[in-house]
Amino acid sequence: PDSNIHCVSVDGTFDDCQDIVKASFNNKEFRERVHLGAVNSINWCRVLAQTTYYFWSYLRVTDKHPDAKVVNFSVPTGNFGDILAGYYAKKMGLPVGRLIVATNENDILHRFFTKGEYHRYDINKTISPSMDICVSSNFERYLYHLAGDDATILAGWMKNFESTGKLTIKGKQLEQAKKDFSSARADTGMTLEVIKKYNDEYGYMLCPHSAVGVSAVHQAKEVNMHTVALATAHEGKFPDACRRAVDPLPTPPPELSKLWKLKTRSSNCPNDAAVVQAFVEKRIEERLAKDDLSRQLKKAALAAVVVGVAAVVAQTLMKKRR
Repeated sequence: PDSNIHCVSVDGTFDDCQDIVKASFNNKEFRERVHLGAVNSINWCRVLAQTTYYFWSYLRVTDKHPDAKVVNFSVPTGNFGDILAGYYAKKMGLPVGRLIVATNENDILHRFFTKGEYHRYDINKTISPSMDICVSSNFERYLYHLAGDDATILAGWMKNFESTGKLTIKGKQLEQAKKDFSSARADTGMTLEVIKKYNDEYGYMLCPHSAVGVSAVHQAKEVNMHTVALATAHEGKFPDACRRAVDPLPTPPPELSKLWKLKTRSSNCPNDAAVVQAFVEKRIEERLAKDDLSRQLKKAALAAVVVGVAAVVAQTLMKKRR
């Protein structure tokens, strides 16, 4: 059942992988030839679907606390997709208070919303790896609005960023950014402290990513009944990290624990878009060839059945004539 699913391991960082995906989409001939699509937040439909989190959460909070006029959200983020959905939900009229951008040591977004500095640094490997991102692909969508919905200004900003690795805003634009979003940074020590605190005091086990979001709530002094911290994953996916805070760990769900015993399948590719694209096309060719062979075998089998039936019918008729 998984013969058409391929996990490609690239020698590089998340940003390198994302660059390969973007380069593949920008290659019109390749994109159309393989019918390339995306299910991560590069695809606008993913961001649109995530707006439902905010509406659903708002309705549940206000069910229990009807006096809440707005609901705040803290979102662990690296690629700026989920929290961008919150921004659009607010634009659509949902009574959202503060949108808190929660980052780990890879804090390019925190630096932007506090100092106006979107400056690219090297990636730090952390215990919340899904947030180990240096350049957030969805951030460009927000910058478009910050530029007054002016594509020319945005293009200039991004061209400068691509050449220098730096984008700096000041004045009214920085003031607007701070109105749109708050931010906080939680390093590994702070993250582990939150995991331990919530397990010891509330019997609730957080994954490292979710703990970053909860830490941001505390730093923003928004620990109240109308602030939601968006959780991201089950802690059972990150036993090594969580064990540094809580030992022994809770028993993971059997469906999840089985995964650790299964064989890992992946294909290694160098950090090169052309090589990855060639890998994709090769796998498609193999699948099409296999499908074609399967169709030929089915036709041959059908033909054999037809011949067999015809032989039986002929033999029966001959017996009747005798």
